[in-house]
Amino acid sequence: MRAISANRFYAWLWRGLGALIFVFMLGPLALVVLFSFANTVVTTFPMQGVSLKWYVALTENIYFWDALTNSLIVAGAVGFVSTVFGTMAAMALARLHESIAGPSMMLLSVPVMVPPLMVGIALMVFYVKVGLQLSLFTVILSHLVFTQPFVILIVYARMVGFNYATVESARDLGASPLKAFFTVTLPFIRPTVIGAALIAMALSLDDFIITFFTIAGGNTLPTFIWGMIRTQTDPTINAIATLLVGLTVGLSIVAMVVTRYRG
Repeated sequence: MRAISANRFYAWLWRGLGALIFVFMLGPLALVVLFSFANTVVTTFPMQGVSLKWYVALTENIYFWDALTNSLIVAGAVGFVSTVFGTMAAMALARLHESIAGPSMMLLSVPVMVPPLMVGIALMVFYVKVGLQLSLFTVILSHLVFTQPFVILIVYARMVGFNYATVESARDLGASPLKAFFTVTLPFIRPTVIGAALIAMALSLDDFIITFFTIAGGNTLPTFIWGMIRTQTDPTINAIATLLVGLTVGLSIVAMVVTRYRG
């Protein structure tokens, strides 16, 4: 009986610890979302009613629309380019021997393992040295540095189990390499490719540090939030943060669902 009681005690102890960790990690995020619907400027409990006034005020801010447009441009470009080149790289690596593919994958993953602060500073210095003016273009290039490895890893994991005999059969029947890819390979890996693209877009939308060092003028949503926090305490910040969380989490969830669609 004592052993059973002790086991129940430890089970409830671990559950309680897990609940505390869960609340600690997601509690602040939940408060941001909650206060974005507050009716007053002061974000305190109890809330004095629920309202969409801060979202309405946000839509009237022209700088918000500029930041949102820039974020969507960067995320869209990063998602497309990283998916195209990442898929090509993953297909090439999947055909290599594991002794070569393994170290190559580790080398490609270095930008993900290096702190973003170092990556941002290094890229900024590089662009200045080569005479490339900081702009949305440099932000897109910078985001490709850390999003492309994710695309390569995801598509590579799918291509490892691919049956290349089907591609060879298509080639024997007269299909060109490009036609064989679109008619045989792509239908097999399409869910994975789409999921990898969405994850790359979510990572791009959420990035602040690297964007901060490589954008020069203008804003994306993360840098716009940073600028508002530094200059004023505006409840519309909660609305912007909620929108950003919704975009990134939504894209991530869709990506996970899509990538699991066919295994």
